[in-house]
Amino acid sequence: MRKLVFNVIVSLVSVTAMAQGEVIDKVVAVVGENIVLYSDVEEQIDQMTLSEVPITENSRCEVLEDQMYQKLFLTQAKADSVTVTPEQVDQELSRRLRYFISQFGSEDELVKFYGKTIDEIKADFKDEVRDLLLIQTMQQNVVGGVKISPAEVREFYASIPKDSIPYINAEAMIAQIVRKPPISSEEEDRIKDQLRSFRKRVEDGGEDFGTLAYLYSQDPGSAMNNGELGFVDRTELVPEFANTAMALQPGEVSDIVKTQFGYHIIQLLERRGDRMNARHILLIPQVSPLDLQKAKVWLDSIKNKIETIDSLTFAQAAIKYSSDEGTRMNGGMMINPTNATNKFDMETLGQMDRNLLFTIEKLKEGEMAGPELFQSDDGKRAYRLVQLVDMTEPHVANIKDDYNRLQQSAKRKKENIQLETWIKNHSDAAYIWVDPQYQTCPFRTKWEIAVR
Repeated sequence: MRKLVFNVIVSLVSVTAMAQGEVIDKVVAVVGENIVLYSDVEEQIDQMTLSEVPITENSRCEVLEDQMYQKLFLTQAKADSVTVTPEQVDQELSRRLRYFISQFGSEDELVKFYGKTIDEIKADFKDEVRDLLLIQTMQQNVVGGVKISPAEVREFYASIPKDSIPYINAEAMIAQIVRKPPISSEEEDRIKDQLRSFRKRVEDGGEDFGTLAYLYSQDPGSAMNNGELGFVDRTELVPEFANTAMALQPGEVSDIVKTQFGYHIIQLLERRGDRMNARHILLIPQVSPLDLQKAKVWLDSIKNKIETIDSLTFAQAAIKYSSDEGTRMNGGMMINPTNATNKFDMETLGQMDRNLLFTIEKLKEGEMAGPELFQSDDGKRAYRLVQLVDMTEPHVANIKDDYNRLQQSAKRKKENIQLETWIKNHSDAAYIWVDPQYQTCPFRTKWEIAVR
């Protein structure tokens, strides 16, 4: 039966160019009922080349075996009845599409490149994304119980050859106290009146909502696309926006909606279950120069308190006075979004916020600077005090200073060993066939390769 399934698969997908005898695509491996195509291997090789990864004589063998591992996990996931929900698949598809759109510059450019609609592109990728999520879920089931002890961290560190211990760049721990000036009621009224006029021009004057969004919306991500967001899951949007948009009928324009980003009016284009496509016009209230100045003066007074009251620390002042909810209850400690720790590699910090880097470079540990003007995460101007909490010098990694980093590396190594053991124990649990062209490969796993 397995051989019959295999022969059917091969006959369906092995394609050759008859004129020149050149292989366009063919099956090069089968694991269970899952296939690896010649094009799958070559696409990965192309990506390695673009990334300037050295290509060796065994690279294609290594890529093929990695693909076979993925298919083995997929085969076992189906055997174990591992499932992912349609919502998970849709969310991952949406995430990938947002990335693709950002790379192409716009949704129109992506559609133009593929020659298909967004829905058709998503349909093309849907099975691939579902399989990928099944593989990831199966792998997580295998390594989910992996724990790492302090003794294992020390053992891992001791096992690293002295000339291979990683070099750690200078890292800073930074805290902040933020003062976001309040928006005046006059400014809020001005914004609301403008949005009401837009809504009236659409509903009573017949003007095109998209044109108004293109001309006036302050959302840079959608304004150039006539305010259109594209199909997204409601969970990808802030609740106030999502709840209002989902309650609309197609073509209907909402009342004014306030979110953390500003004030919106929304026009629903289409709704599909919990997914929707909508346009919006965003206007962001601006802080007046006078209110900005008041914020600066207020922070100056807080700085003076910290410097003159021995019992008031920077962290305590942050908890009591800062208006940044993301850092306030953590004593003002800033979190590095690239690794979710409170340490900032100085080179990375320069790429994220060059002004902050310049400020930190002038400070000694425990010193503070400011108030300095900056743009907060919600796009509004504000002032902040900054403190250099700690600075590590560039150094070779060690247990004392880099325990968390070494712990993660040790855990990843243990997880890889667990995955390798699982593969070894399950490599003969599925039908395996490899094209004769690859059967001489120096595979890491002793596959029980079937004969056609």
